Amino acid sequence: MADPGLWSDPARAQTALRSRTRLTEEIEAFRRLEKRLEDAEVCAELAREGEDVAVDLKQAVDALQAALDERELEIMLTGEHDAGNAILTIHPGAGGTESQDWAEMLYRMYLRWAEGRGYRVEALDYQKGDEAGIKSATLMVRGKDAYGFLRAESGVHRLVRISPFDSSGRRHTSFASVYAYPELNDEIEVAVDEKDLRVDTYRSSGAGGQHVNVTDSAVRITHLPTGIVVSCQNERSQHRNRDMAMKILKSRLYDLERRKRDEKRAVEEGAKKDIDFGSQIRSYVLQPYTLVKDHRTGFERGDVQTVLNGDIDPFIRSYLMAKKTKGKLTAEPDEDAA
Repeated sequence: MADPGLWSDPARAQTALRSRTRLTEEIEAFRRLEKRLEDAEVCAELAREGEDVAVDLKQAVDALQAALDERELEIMLTGEHDAGNAILTIHPGAGGTESQDWAEMLYRMYLRWAEGRGYRVEALDYQKGDEAGIKSATLMVRGKDAYGFLRAESGVHRLVRISPFDSSGRRHTSFASVYAYPELNDEIEVAVDEKDLRVDTYRSSGAGGQHVNVTDSAVRITHLPTGIVVSCQNERSQHRNRDMAMKILKSRLYDLERRKRDEKRAVEEGAKKDIDFGSQIRSYVLQPYTLVKDHRTGFERGDVQTVLNGDIDPFIRSYLMAKKTKGKLTAEPDEDAA
């Protein structure tokens, strides 16, 4: 960073800044862990001397355990892009209003989870449903390890409940797909031929704002060879929406090639995958009992509302632990499976 020539190369300077930030965060996290340990040791020493510090000791040990758990979770993220930002897409499955409402519930769940972690979230695209819910949504989640955590959420999510849209009060099953992509940095080049693209513009349909429904600034790009469709309506100009849509498209194309490579390697190595593409990863049951269960790891919790309010870290932890210790969770579901 002290090299004067660094700033003549903006791309290199940005890379250096990101590296410094990441290393600084690592050091601060370790120091916080040391402080928790020191607090617990002081309380333990006072307890040995006969002081009445049982409550303080328990609090110190609990805080240390929480810090250790957090650190353990972070060191499991060893993927190439795990430390970076994530692009998260949410799509309802078949089922009309019921599935669209479920997709919006997941949208709110991830917003609350990100808020709890101090991440910055930007809605790049938000298509409202005709009656309720959403037809699709794309979020940019910015923060340390955002992609590493959210890739554990990729797959089909299933909801079982008494439908609020059914006057007969019948139980319904709804599906929605969630998929996380890494935000690519400037060092990774993804070649996209312009002749392979179909670019459409339309009026934004977001919730308010002086530019909404005024100009055809929203952009939808279809990559003809793969059929991948991306859209962006958050920016104020068509040009900026197109740039962001291209960024999302390149991330998806990169991720597609990575998954193809991993599949080929698994076949060559004779690996048997425990998760088939398109399989549901988690069920949220509200009727006739309450339970959230991850089908990849078997981890479950009965307090569904707490989970829907963003408390999904235990599920992310169980997934990463299973993948790290058993090596079984290697297949990633297709984002269009729902």
